[in-house]
Amino acid sequence: MARLREFYFKTALPQLKKKLGLTNDLQVPRFEKIVINMGMGEAIADSKYIKQAVEELTAIAGQKAVPTVAKKSIAGFKLRAGQKIGAMVTLRGDRMYEFLDRLINIALPRVRDFRGLPRKSFDGNGNYSFGIKEQIVFPEIAVSNVENIHGMNVVIVTSSSNCAHAAALLEEFNFPFVS
Repeated sequence: MARLREFYFKTALPQLKKKLGLTNDLQVPRFEKIVINMGMGEAIADSKYIKQAVEELTAIAGQKAVPTVAKKSIAGFKLRAGQKIGAMVTLRGDRMYEFLDRLINIALPRVRDFRGLPRKSFDGNGNYSFGIKEQIVFPEIAVSNVENIHGMNVVIVTSSSNCAHAAALLEEFNFPFVS
């Protein structure tokens, strides 16, 4: 069992239940999945960027990433429907908790001029989204092998429909919010 999953069930769940005034363990917010997405605008000109993005995202997530394709053609961007334009991966279970552990304790502290993540990035349904500007903050990526530096979007989906409950869940895991 992943270290943070064990922490959730032994420590965070009882504390959140008490803090939020909930009566049932199933009412307590929990992580459902984490979605990591890399949009590669450069891939329109050269498709090797997609292969590199998929390899890097696979290394970061510990799970095979899939290329994403354009849904419709946009002439202004020289984009055709069905063209590969990015990569994404959805993490659940132990892999999700292991990624969350590496994100909180290793990757985010390595971000240059990091002051914390904004509290405003909740979507109103209990999900939290933020961006990372460089993929090299993850220890799985060797800086010497990186040709292009590109960012990624991370979406943390919780079971809560209330942003305050989702924020309490993230705070329980020492998520680095701006103070």
